[in-house]
Amino acid sequence: MKTYIILLRGINVSGQKKVPMAELRTLLSSLGFKKVTTYIQSGNIVLQSGESKGSIIKEIIEKGILNHFDFEVSTMVLLFEDLKNSFDNCPFSQDKKEKSYFTLLHTVPKKELVHAVSSVIYPNEEFIVNHTCVYFYSENGYGRAKCNNNFFERKLKTTATTRNYKTMLKLLSLSSELN
Repeated sequence: MKTYIILLRGINVSGQKKVPMAELRTLLSSLGFKKVTTYIQSGNIVLQSGESKGSIIKEIIEKGILNHFDFEVSTMVLLFEDLKNSFDNCPFSQDKKEKSYFTLLHTVPKKELVHAVSSVIYPNEEFIVNHTCVYFYSENGYGRAKCNNNFFERKLKTTATTRNYKTMLKLLSLSSELN
């Protein structure tokens, strides 16, 4: 059994795509996943599976959610090492890192798109793009930031999902406990 971190994009936001976590855990267990754990209400899941291909796990989860909840949800499947690498490679100082957001990219963006977005500057906002993650820091917090998840998806032409430092730390802790 391998441990996977599953990130769902855009559930339980402003009353849209409501997914109760207890119901989600039951659904995922019924789909054959083991030791299903969720963290807060925003689609953070740690589970185990005998399936070795993340693409198959993604398909099973997306179909299960569609059949059960009657809507589509973009799903990202990561191994512990993937999430840990994104977390550990944050280029900001520790103080900024603890106030940062990690926009995890579903696909590697084209170099010309990364170059174009890297020239965008907003006051009090900093970001650095690598092939799997956008590291974002805002002095004013995420709520009023110009460079949010939708901004990066549009500019980099890829699906993405964003988590804050505390959520990343918790997901790493939960997944290491299952290993």
